[in-house]
Amino acid sequence: MNAIPILFEDGEALVIDKPAGLPIERPRAGGRSLEIHLEELKLGFQREPVPVHRIDTDTSGCLLLARNPKALKRFNAAFEARQVEKVYLGVVAGELADEEGTIALSVSKVSSAEKGWRMIAAKKGKPAVTHWRKLAQRGELTLVEFRPETGRTHQIRVHALVGLGHALLGDPVYGDGRGAPRTMLHARALVVPREGKAPISAVAPLPDDFRALGFDDVDLGA
Repeated sequence: MNAIPILFEDGEALVIDKPAGLPIERPRAGGRSLEIHLEELKLGFQREPVPVHRIDTDTSGCLLLARNPKALKRFNAAFEARQVEKVYLGVVAGELADEEGTIALSVSKVSSAEKGWRMIAAKKGKPAVTHWRKLAQRGELTLVEFRPETGRTHQIRVHALVGLGHALLGDPVYGDGRGAPRTMLHARALVVPREGKAPISAVAPLPDDFRALGFDDVDLGA
């Protein structure tokens, strides 16, 4: 069992670089999950850390964990108040005409017996806002930086498809699932403000599967 990289650590928080393919919660069918790593992530503390938010199983990168109930409550409040700065990188399966923009499309959950559940853009759904900018293009693939204001389920995946006109590469739900072994989305950076102390700040390095697509030399900024 490989150790999970730690990007930030102090007495009340951890930010880990979650590997792609590792679910946060134990799957109903069983198998690996973040749960099996929580003991090693205690790092000498009595309590196991608790995930504050959720990112998809396929998504790699920054995941915040709280080390005690009081910290968990404060971090949850920061997410709910939209005070947390989140930066994602995604590879979309197509070329983009514009350099940057903002997608404001509400999303709603639908389900069917044939396809299961998914999110769709819907006027009467929950408001969702994502800012984006194009970072690089390699053939018909485009590396995009996403900065979501809201944290709706599958928000970036739906906004890529509907707002940009191209699904994320490898997305089996909103795209055709081809071109990559997973949905190419990476939680690049996370900043959580804290009253009376320095903010939690973490940056996750570009994963190898992004580099393999030719994006290893892209200037990603801070």
